[in-house]
Amino acid sequence: MNLTTPMSGIVLMILSTLIFSVQDAITKMLVQELPVAQIVFVRFAAFAIFACLFAAFNGGVGKAVRSQVPLRQLLRCLLMCSEIVLFAFALRVLGLAEVHALFACFPLVVAALSVPMLGEKVGHRRWFAVIIGFVGTLIILRPGLAVFDPNALIPLLCAVIFALYNLLTRQVSRHDSFATSLLYFGVIGAIASGVVAISLWEPLSPDTIRLLAMLCATSICGHMMLIKALQLTEAVVLQPFHYLVLIWALSIGYVFFQETVDWPTLLGAAIVAFS
Repeated sequence: MNLTTPMSGIVLMILSTLIFSVQDAITKMLVQELPVAQIVFVRFAAFAIFACLFAAFNGGVGKAVRSQVPLRQLLRCLLMCSEIVLFAFALRVLGLAEVHALFACFPLVVAALSVPMLGEKVGHRRWFAVIIGFVGTLIILRPGLAVFDPNALIPLLCAVIFALYNLLTRQVSRHDSFATSLLYFGVIGAIASGVVAISLWEPLSPDTIRLLAMLCATSICGHMMLIKALQLTEAVVLQPFHYLVLIWALSIGYVFFQETVDWPTLLGAAIVAFS
């Protein structure tokens, strides 16, 4: 496959949604044993090491650290760090499927903001696909029922933050290299989360270490694919495909966490996939 085509960006986006779903399942297991800040720090520290090695073999770390838009790079990284922390808290108090059902509204935010922030065009067919996907999400949520407890505000806030991160990633990719975006993401995230993690650190068991290693691997792969996808393809084109994360989350939640999936949820998921 030619890795410079818009279709390649779509394929990478689909793969990243699957990897992020696996990552969220691992996080859900870890948050029962470790402080959220510790989990986030380990994840970012591993990513920072990888990003430094990647930069070293692609023009050097010194070149990668020189961003043309450093403030926007800083902002996108802090946004993502806060989103990861909030998402981990959400996974502690809600089911995997519930969290992603609420989180799935973020493509609407991306579509709405991609015009003023990126100058991209949102055609009628794209709006239709995104809205149909959101209708499927509403069927899953069934407004007014138990899923709308105060904790539901956490993944909704995550959706807004993640939408802004996607838009800023697309924006900075016009000015900085892939290596620069990776390096800023890892280093800034590790510093920001490390400040809190130091005071909350808990000893690690062998099983926890294995889960953290898997978390770091999925984090690196998922974010590399997401960043590359946003470099290759317009954000508004990619966002409907993010709804596939809901399908993965429903499946993983059912198989590994015995989360029940009723027929309205299955119907909504089918509509989301159709969109």
